[in-house]
Amino acid sequence: MKGPATSLDYIIIVSYFLFILLFGSYFGRFTKSTKDFFFGGQRFSWWLIAASCVATVVGSYSFIKYSTIGFSYGLSSSMSYLNDWIVMPFFLLGWLPIIYYSRIGTVAEYFERRFNRKARVMATAIILVYLIGYIGINLLTLGVALKHILGTPLMPTVITIAFVCAIYLHYGGQTAVIFTDLLQAVILVFAGFLLFALGLHYLGGFGEFWNALTPAERSPFPSFNKDPHFSTVGIFWQDGIANSAAFYFMNQGVMMRFLSLKSVNEGKKAAFAVIVVLMPIAMIAIANAGWLGRAFVNQGLLPAETNPKEIFVTVAHLVTTPGVFGFVMAALMAALMSTVDTLINAVSAIVVGDIYKPFVRPKAPDSHYLKVAQWVAVGASVVGVALVPLFNSFQSIYEAHGAFTAAVTPPMVICMVLGAFWKRFTPAGAMATLFFGAIMVAASIIWPHLISPFSHGVSGEGGFKYMRALYALVACGGIGVVVSLLSRPKENVQGLVVGSIGEAIKRFKGGLPNFKKSTPIKCLLTPSQDLNTTIALTSSGMEKLGALEGDLLFVRDKRWWYGGLRSAQGKLVPSQKSHGGKDFEVFLSPQDIESGGLRAGERVIVEKII
Repeated sequence: MKGPATSLDYIIIVSYFLFILLFGSYFGRFTKSTKDFFFGGQRFSWWLIAASCVATVVGSYSFIKYSTIGFSYGLSSSMSYLNDWIVMPFFLLGWLPIIYYSRIGTVAEYFERRFNRKARVMATAIILVYLIGYIGINLLTLGVALKHILGTPLMPTVITIAFVCAIYLHYGGQTAVIFTDLLQAVILVFAGFLLFALGLHYLGGFGEFWNALTPAERSPFPSFNKDPHFSTVGIFWQDGIANSAAFYFMNQGVMMRFLSLKSVNEGKKAAFAVIVVLMPIAMIAIANAGWLGRAFVNQGLLPAETNPKEIFVTVAHLVTTPGVFGFVMAALMAALMSTVDTLINAVSAIVVGDIYKPFVRPKAPDSHYLKVAQWVAVGASVVGVALVPLFNSFQSIYEAHGAFTAAVTPPMVICMVLGAFWKRFTPAGAMATLFFGAIMVAASIIWPHLISPFSHGVSGEGGFKYMRALYALVACGGIGVVVSLLSRPKENVQGLVVGSIGEAIKRFKGGLPNFKKSTPIKCLLTPSQDLNTTIALTSSGMEKLGALEGDLLFVRDKRWWYGGLRSAQGKLVPSQKSHGGKDFEVFLSPQDIESGGLRAGERVIVEKII
């Protein structure tokens, strides 16, 4: 069946693909090591990571899924997207500083250092299946959507999308992911608000829209427990607690995004911006088609029997013109690509960091690992495409995949939260939680009545699929606590649990931290052959910066909009050179200047990290 797209729409969509391919591939020039490929050189600013995180959260299914919920339940659909603040203190005060200062590269690596090698192997297998499955699910979701919307065949569409992601990831790695996701975040948010504005204009203004909704449809919360398919208590435990914790603690792609920042303080700023500003904006962008659709039905502009699952496309086609419709569809693809590229990069990091490097070639040069990482990214794309026909052959693949993630997510989350916040949590407790916790969750899928004591009055299978999150967290947490109290804890966990982060900071820096308040200064960048991954600063500059010998400094291009792309890092050493009358002068090796994309003789900004 041919979709509603015109030739102009197709031109816009193809142009978008080509532009993203060229734009993402450009950043290969900044990728020279595995640290660059996986973590972008740990140099980026908070605003860049915050924006790209939003693009990662908004997947290919988001516009369609949340428009459907918004059409069925009104403004209360926003509750699903605005619950992350509940777990944020645990992330900012515990997990983020632990992984950053301990230089942990993957979730599974934390399991080995906090528990043992067996826990790492089990975590690696779980996370790989989890991520690769999501790659295939996202590709299938958009392929099916575009098949109905544009009339394009499923597999050629999927292959094209995967090819574009694989190419720019192969060359640019995490840096390409961050900058393409920044661009795609702007596109999908702008397209979402454009659709909202056109819909309001179609209705006659915001007042007409608001008056077209019933009081229940204007409420920010659904019923507490009356509707088993969408209730306040169910959304709280599934999205607000379990899914949010999994997103910030377990998701390797999100972990790598925050490890790409130049400091933990930048990570705190990024997380705050995501929760308080960007996620509410993204929520409006992706759900408003559903709200508009409900207002259209209430006003008689759409038939009452309109299919909720098709409301996004129905509204988009109703209020847009040729060309604008193509741009909105490009935003739908931006949502997919910004999620898939993060997943592929995460898979590459796990394969190289948790399988290839420790078990296949432990002592290979970094350049070898970089090549392996680049080709694993391509391989992950191929595997994702190969899974699409398999997933498409099952009528209930979403339920099956959802059952799997429900079984593995709570045990992993409990292990990570208890591991980070409870020193007494033992390796035996972690292994028991992963194994028996998954069995307990699987048992609740076979015998749903096990969830009844935790259901808060929500009845039926429709409600149990949400309340399973509370049941699973209690079951897994109980297993972990009981087994840990009966077994011996690991002795050396310094820097890996809350309460010992100070030790991790000392190891990260290689000395005592300098927490003295500091204001960035502008300096003249001068090359020096005497330096190697260190930064020299004149005495006047050290005094102004409040820096001491051995402090970690960050030197960046003075143009803020680069977001740290052109920058260098290193330990501070006092300058032995005369600064020739210049108040502030900073010295770097020619190699560090070149690799950082900086230019000698120009003014740069120097910041003290710690």
